[in-house]
Amino acid sequence: EQFETFSLFSFTAPILGNFNISLTNLGLYTLIIFTIIVGLHSISNNNFALVPSSYSIALESLFATISSIVKNQIGENKEVYIPFIYSLFIFVLFSNLVSNVAYNFAVTSSVIVCLGLSVTIFLGVTILALKEHGIKFFSYFVPAGTPVALVPLLVLIELVSYLARAVSLGLRLFANITAGHTLLKILSTFLFKLFSTSLLVFVVTLIPFVIFIGIMTLEVAVSFIQAYVLTLLVCSYIKD
Repeated sequence: EQFETFSLFSFTAPILGNFNISLTNLGLYTLIIFTIIVGLHSISNNNFALVPSSYSIALESLFATISSIVKNQIGENKEVYIPFIYSLFIFVLFSNLVSNVAYNFAVTSSVIVCLGLSVTIFLGVTILALKEHGIKFFSYFVPAGTPVALVPLLVLIELVSYLARAVSLGLRLFANITAGHTLLKILSTFLFKLFSTSLLVFVVTLIPFVIFIGIMTLEVAVSFIQAYVLTLLVCSYIKD
């Protein structure tokens, strides 16, 4: 159920040919994540007091980390990209963390969300490249020193490799989150059946249950790692 998208409620408005408006669990959890992010940042302003709160210190440290990543990956004096990279990281991170709560919907396990993000980023980076470099952008597909006879083949290979970014960026996030939560689902179902068998089996099952807790902790770590990897890849695409 964690991966299924379904409509919570919908109604049809008698406009534009019976325009249908609906709210799915995907839309609901996206709004919840947005509310958490905005609420956390509102709390962290600490009423603009001089002495920062723990929330302020945590988010300032996170922002400084993202700023450092942008400067190291894209280059100095590239602060214009920090708001976008920071927003992307925060959204993916909280989407991953919220999905670790039992019975919650995993937003980043939706292939539509992940591919929607990656395709949008890919188009944005391509438009940015055309704006910055114009016609010279297409020289990216012809490696320096390539023999004339191999140019058509290498251009085709480079073009396919470039277009694959639109899919690989989101597919990596989707596959890792889905695989992790699927494993937790299988193990938790198995452990539940063992716990409900008998007292002796219940006691013995405590050992694999400790391992299961460790896997859950690892999944929380994966939530941070996947957000970091996605941010790192987007920075490298912008740098290219």
